[in-house]
Amino acid sequence: HVQLVESGGGSEQVGGSLRLSCVASGNTYSTNCLAWFRQAPGKAREGVAALFLSPYGRRRNYANSVAGRFTISQDNSGNTLYLQMNSLAADDTAMYYCAADIGSLDDTCLSMSPSKYNYWGQGTQVTVS
Repeated sequence: HVQLVESGGGSEQVGGSLRLSCVASGNTYSTNCLAWFRQAPGKAREGVAALFLSPYGRRRNYANSVAGRFTISQDNSGNTLYLQMNSLAADDTAMYYCAADIGSLDDTCLSMSPSKYNYWGQGTQVTVS
């Protein structure tokens, strides 16, 4: 079993920055991909950023709407995932979720389809105004 706990959300002004954190615990040995998703009221959940943990080198993918503004990263222990969000816009307002793809062996998780991820955190709210 794996637990994901997000933190770091809050209210920020347009143009500001926030850093989200996600701490993973439990049986994370076979983690294949980690990602951040978001869901605004009345909208579908969308992938924001994904990190593929290939033994040959990590690969990242970003939604077009956040590329160049958001950065996904992981600490050296591999237990904490981050999302650095800069130049925030009102459209970034949403609940942000950390997700893990555990057990698969390919890079299709980089497509950020929610169905590829089998563990989810409870979310942290980000409000930009």
